[in-house]
Amino acid sequence: MSSQGKKRQEKQTKIVSMFDDIAPTYDTANRVMSMGVDKSWRRKACDLAYEFYASDTLDKIVDVACGTGDMMDFWKKRSEVNGIAVGEIVGVDPSNGMVDVAREKYPKFNYHIAPATEIPLEDGCADIISITYGIRNVMEREAALVEFNRVLKTGGLVVILEFMKNESPSLPSKVMNFYTNKILPKVGGFISKNQEAYEYLPNSIEEFSTVENMQKELETAGFEMLYTKSFSMDISTLLIARKK
Repeated sequence: MSSQGKKRQEKQTKIVSMFDDIAPTYDTANRVMSMGVDKSWRRKACDLAYEFYASDTLDKIVDVACGTGDMMDFWKKRSEVNGIAVGEIVGVDPSNGMVDVAREKYPKFNYHIAPATEIPLEDGCADIISITYGIRNVMEREAALVEFNRVLKTGGLVVILEFMKNESPSLPSKVMNFYTNKILPKVGGFISKNQEAYEYLPNSIEEFSTVENMQKELETAGFEMLYTKSFSMDISTLLIARKK
């Protein structure tokens, strides 16, 4: 392994350990910091994906970096609202601590402890793969996108919600950046007793991809872009792409 590859692996291990540590307080911190607005983003992502996929029966939805399971529950609830039958919803996450919380909250779903680059599912088995606020925590992002392509059926969708790097922020975006960089780490640190973990969030956004680059990476991995939109002063971006 190259020295760069070793550094990425070490950073990935540290990130997983960090999420293990904050898992018990993760939901509380998230609700306080986002003021619940993330719910509307998740709902929009599910509804649009079901609309683009245009089928009333799905075999499998896989939520990668599933954390404490909230997106899986959104997939389930929105399928019922939209009159769609989903056979199985599967969560994949490398953090035992986060999945332990998810299993307690949502025991009806199935889970695998695994990284985004090594999903323990067969080729072409999933209709939709989602990753919400997790792709920036994947050090081998390009490999993960190729893995998503492998697991999806032809015509299947990848749905990404993420805090993207904004190289030309508007005035409202600058205000939100101040909140993210100065206020959020203190709030999250107070609730979780791990300020380092919540200082990681703004740093990870700053070091992450732009929307344009993310689109290019999806296309390189074998996807066709269907939808891209930023919400709430460009805080959160939704990307939906189809496996060719």
